[in-house]
Amino acid sequence: MENPLLVTALIAISVGLVAFFSGREVHRRRTREATQAAEKVLSEARIEAQRTLSRAEEDARALAESYREREIEGLEHRRVEVSSLEDRLEQRESTLEQRAANLAQREERILSKEEEAAAIQRDAESMREEARGNLERLAGFDASAAKDELLQKVEDEGRREAMVLMRDLEMKAREEADRRARRVLATAVQRLAAEVVSSTTVSLVVLPSDDMKGRIIGRDGRNIRTFEAVTGVNLIVDDTPEAVSVSTFDPVRREVARITLERLVEDGRIHPASIEENYEKARDQVEQSVRDAGEWALLEVGMSRVHPELVTLLGRLKYRTSYGQNVLNHLVEAAQIAAMLAAELGIDPDEAKRAAFLHDIGKAVTHEVGGSHALIGAEIARRFGEDAGIVHAIEAHHNEVEPRTLTAVLVQAADAVSAARPGARREALESYVRRLEQLEKIASSFEGVDRVFAMQAGREVRVVVDPGEVDDLSSADLARRIARKLEDELQYPGQIEVTVIREYRARDYAR
Repeated sequence: MENPLLVTALIAISVGLVAFFSGREVHRRRTREATQAAEKVLSEARIEAQRTLSRAEEDARALAESYREREIEGLEHRRVEVSSLEDRLEQRESTLEQRAANLAQREERILSKEEEAAAIQRDAESMREEARGNLERLAGFDASAAKDELLQKVEDEGRREAMVLMRDLEMKAREEADRRARRVLATAVQRLAAEVVSSTTVSLVVLPSDDMKGRIIGRDGRNIRTFEAVTGVNLIVDDTPEAVSVSTFDPVRREVARITLERLVEDGRIHPASIEENYEKARDQVEQSVRDAGEWALLEVGMSRVHPELVTLLGRLKYRTSYGQNVLNHLVEAAQIAAMLAAELGIDPDEAKRAAFLHDIGKAVTHEVGGSHALIGAEIARRFGEDAGIVHAIEAHHNEVEPRTLTAVLVQAADAVSAARPGARREALESYVRRLEQLEKIASSFEGVDRVFAMQAGREVRVVVDPGEVDDLSSADLARRIARKLEDELQYPGQIEVTVIREYRARDYAR
């Protein structure tokens, strides 16, 4: 009996072979059908393409023919237009030729008329010359001489009339300028509201009782001598009830001494050490008041943008007087007057106000720097960055420099108005202060001198010397030499007492 697995395998192989050969036959048949279909489609596409190409060629030929026909029509139209333009140009050319011929004829006529006019003018000139000659022969006078004489008379009369008119106008202008200047100054002065203040050389210090006078004098006058030596003032203790007087020509020194004495009286302990201690405190207080005075002046005038050093210099003028008039008050007053004058004249008042406010700034350092306070003040203003117009107004306010601007003239006017008002200045006080300053300056010129104080209204000069440079024997010789120099260089009534003070102090500290 045969193996069933082998039979099954043989059957499967047979079935697979039959399926394989039948599939190949189907594939071949489908391939032939696809090829035939593709050839058919290709032949149809070729036929359709030939048809489309033939139609496109026919359309292109038709389009080219129509374009050629349009170009031919356009060329024909342009040819017609060119022909018409040539006809019009020929017509215009003929017209221009005709006009040129007409212009030539007119030119010939004008030339002939000009020749006739020239001939007539020559005849008229000859007739005029002949008539002038006849007139000159009849009058016996040359025409050119008559013309010159007439012109000379007219010129003389015109010059005389011009001089008269100029004189009248000048007089009217001067009168009008004076009238307007008086009106402007009067208006500014009327608007000014200033106090009548005059500085003195004596300050009164009120005491709680007359017993305080003895404590101020001290044992054997020790306290009062120390006080006068330290502060450089005269302390007047007289019969005035409950008051003593501080006297000196220097207002700063007088103010420091007054504050020192008030502090001592308030404290009640008066001895040389407390005098020196309170003197230092009072000096610091016065320096602070100097700065406060400068800031007050700026607020009073309404100015800003001022260098801090200028503010300090302005504050120092609080204790400076000129002919008895406080210089800082004078600056504030002059600035207000200058601003009012500028407003009356219709110009910007800020520059005039600033220049007038700073015009006497040089007086703050005149005791340290030689020269005119106007030039010194201008140099200070220039150093601290003020404008050139402000600097010029400062240096020109006393005519050391010729004023070239309206601001400089306004500063001069404001300075004069502030100084000339009633009660503003006193000439005697200024000369008195100058004499005392000169006394101190002469005594300070000697070597070894530490401090100098002019006291008793200039009748006494106290000279404090450096004990390391001047001994006891040289002190008497120094007093004699100072007295001789005062005699040679100053004129004064009565006599001046020169006192040389030499005080030697030895200090040490226990630690």
